[in-house]
Amino acid sequence: MADLARTMRRDRAFEANFDHWRTTWDRLAAEEAKLRTGGGSKAAAKHKEKGKLLVRDRLAALLDPGKPFLELGLWAAWGMYREWGGAPAAGVVTGLGMVSGRVCVIVANDATVKAGAWFPMTCKKILRAQEIAMENRLPIIYLVDSAGVFLPMQDEIFPDKEHFGRVFYNNARLSAAGVYQIAAIMGPCVAGGAYLPIMSDEALIVEKTGSIFLAGPHLVKAAIGEFIDEDALGGAEVQCDISMVVDDRYPDDLSCLKAIRTRIASLARPRLAPFDRAEPRPPAVPTEGILGVLPVDRTRPYDTYALLAHLLDDSELEEYKATSGRTLVCGWGRIDGWAVGIVANQRAVVTRRRGLEAKEKEMQIGGVIYADAADKGTRFVELCNQKGTPILFLQDVTGFMVGSKSEREGIIKDGAKMVHVVANSTVPKITIFVGNSYGAGNYAMCGKAYGARFLFAWPSASIAVMGGDQAAQTLLSIQLKNRGEQVSAEERAALLADIKARYEATTDPRYAAARLWVDGLLDPRDTRAVVSACIESAAHEGEHVPYRWGVLQT
Repeated sequence: MADLARTMRRDRAFEANFDHWRTTWDRLAAEEAKLRTGGGSKAAAKHKEKGKLLVRDRLAALLDPGKPFLELGLWAAWGMYREWGGAPAAGVVTGLGMVSGRVCVIVANDATVKAGAWFPMTCKKILRAQEIAMENRLPIIYLVDSAGVFLPMQDEIFPDKEHFGRVFYNNARLSAAGVYQIAAIMGPCVAGGAYLPIMSDEALIVEKTGSIFLAGPHLVKAAIGEFIDEDALGGAEVQCDISMVVDDRYPDDLSCLKAIRTRIASLARPRLAPFDRAEPRPPAVPTEGILGVLPVDRTRPYDTYALLAHLLDDSELEEYKATSGRTLVCGWGRIDGWAVGIVANQRAVVTRRRGLEAKEKEMQIGGVIYADAADKGTRFVELCNQKGTPILFLQDVTGFMVGSKSEREGIIKDGAKMVHVVANSTVPKITIFVGNSYGAGNYAMCGKAYGARFLFAWPSASIAVMGGDQAAQTLLSIQLKNRGEQVSAEERAALLADIKARYEATTDPRYAAARLWVDGLLDPRDTRAVVSACIESAAHEGEHVPYRWGVLQT
């Protein structure tokens, strides 16, 4: 068992890194606080005038006191829909929280944001929450308060496979799979959106503020000439006492939320997956020191073992194949007591033997996956599946090694093997984007396309098909070729700077979080707690599914 604490060095570079990332996270935390205010103070005041609790006050009443709420998708739609005034957090709050002692997925509309209307990213965010509930077999609670589809963008939300209708498809599939769903109608619930609560296993409604109907008063008037208000058309008494569409009605938000807690408390206890957990122990080094490990410049090397020293219980790692495939660190350790397999890119420059003579050594570039590292990673992922151990991927990868030597070593074959086993892995996979995530390295290290249960990005993350310098040079060459004319050195430099700035704006971790490529931005100091919460949630899947694979080129 390797003691990683010895890798720690608090030098001048460490202190500079620490100050930079602490300041960066403080700025991001301030942005997150603003996102949590939703549509702002005026919209909040109007909301409360209707006798309704704000969405985060509803969550406070629903969740167990003192228990953390792991919010997911807070940055969804960041920087998007500016022509419509924006949609903070996509107008819906989602996450994992404890309700009556049970881990639940929460989906709660924020009616201060465009009356809770659904933008394209609102839909994507709700679909992601349902995916998490399905994969981990967690009860899901919907707090509905929405005006329905944002009509100016209906063509981007209504007809496609992963659009609005998929939410109700998921309602049906979740129920059939035995995943409990309960909905509270706490505001308007209009048109197609009416199916979400009614396709849940139980549906409750709040009197005077809650309403549900396929067509609102304005559409009813236009369609059949009938004049009627919302409450008479589809209020609590109509839909509970007369139509019996809704199961029960309550006088206010608080009593409705209390009823949800009561129902969740009576659910049968699930059989948890047998992921091993020992008594949690802190790292041997202060957790906050993790901010000092990562360089400000993403191109600079650093020792991945120093990162792991701040993440693993007792700073201990049982390393796998420590002396081979050294640009990939694999091994077993514990996080908050949970046994985990670690697959992490090594960003330090390392050496390897050439033949049997120890004196003959070849340099390897950190952050690149070589053929031997891919082969090692493949074998390690298979072992984690054999042992039933969740896997934590720590991504800081610039891709697979290229060139004639790598091709002769079979880099395509070994890379394909690693991608294959990661795709077919059945143990829970959690991915943290630590630094670079470029090209096929994103796939091999379990990017969004490869079925990670949860994905988070540190402020230092950069997700793209290639690095900014390489991409800018490539794009500039294409532009100059298309122009077919002489360009001065000054104009060339200006074009290159402009291309690089526009490209690197898309590699900002907020850009990734806005599009839900990751579930959220993560303070590195909180990584242990978040990984622990994710494994706890994944344990609700029940018995571990056996690992199977297809044809591998060996």
